[in-house]
Amino acid sequence: MTMPETSAPTAATVGETVGAEVLRPHAEDAFAGELAALAAADDRPRPARWRLSPWAVATYLLGGTLPDGTVVTPKYVGPRRIIEVAVTTLATDRALLLLGVPGTAKTWVSEHLAAAVSGDSTLLVQGTAGTPEEAIRYGWNYAQLLAHGPSRDALVSSPVMRAMAEGMTARIEELTRIPADVQDSLITILSEKTLPVPELGQEIQAVRGFNVIATANDRDRGINDLSSALRRRFNTVVLPLPATAEAEVDIVSRRVDQIGRSLDLPGGLEGIAEIRRVVTVFRELRDGVTADGRTKIKSPSGTLSTAEAISVVTNGLALAAHFGDGVLRPGDVASGILGAVVRDPAADRVIWQEYVETVVRERDGWKDFYRACREVGA
Repeated sequence: MTMPETSAPTAATVGETVGAEVLRPHAEDAFAGELAALAAADDRPRPARWRLSPWAVATYLLGGTLPDGTVVTPKYVGPRRIIEVAVTTLATDRALLLLGVPGTAKTWVSEHLAAAVSGDSTLLVQGTAGTPEEAIRYGWNYAQLLAHGPSRDALVSSPVMRAMAEGMTARIEELTRIPADVQDSLITILSEKTLPVPELGQEIQAVRGFNVIATANDRDRGINDLSSALRRRFNTVVLPLPATAEAEVDIVSRRVDQIGRSLDLPGGLEGIAEIRRVVTVFRELRDGVTADGRTKIKSPSGTLSTAEAISVVTNGLALAAHFGDGVLRPGDVASGILGAVVRDPAADRVIWQEYVETVVRERDGWKDFYRACREVGA
């Protein structure tokens, strides 16, 4: 029997298939249409090598409607001034440090700023306790180095070095997790805008458009504090937790809807009541007082951030889709809330049980949620 002829996939078809199946596209790819529409409508002055003007970058982050009717979706829901200060900082030669508790969208804002300014959010250094100096400065191709000695061909550029040479925005995540001596390798880069390569007797000078966005969270303060010399090189912008419950519900709903579409899950808006319930629980436990201000409660050890609320609701939607009727219900979110709240098995479990019995049990319309919490906590 003759088998039908098949042809090997070309690079183009492989790229198209992979691109269509990417679980989380980079910001510049996921929102390419909005960025293109903004660029077409943007007639304001642009700093050197910026894809958009500062006004257009802020519009991309905060959302709006363009003259041609294109709706730009908000990427950040919060005080407008915060984004304006962040964008203005990047338009100068001063680096930007986004600071806040875990889950305040620091990484999200960093990625979208880089995408809007440079069209590329991938020049990224992920900070950890083991991040080496080479991740910020440069490394070597040791095969080339052993064969031919130090040369430009043997040099392996870091994301920061590439950003300097190409006039783009580099991102450094979790700066305070990086060892202090490695952090300080940024001082010359940020102050002199140059990166010496003594092995070659050369230096890389930053071209216009280069800048750095770093993130750090408040909970890491004291682990690897920034030196005063390095901190002076940054303009610090603090990203706060959402000011109101409605703002937080809006953020969670938007992100859950985006994530749900990528995972083919039911729409998050169908479970808006449960989203509001998750947000209420998280805010009350964070603040140590009920929403009406009448009852003081103990706060657990976890951060209970907006990002964790998004995770709880997304997991609940998956449970509803695969093991329920597709509608988000109290039982779908109860276990996720328990996992987010009880980080210390001893102390946090007591705090959670007390909250369930004194607040959840007595709240009108929360009987189903109370039963679900009792079941998962049994």
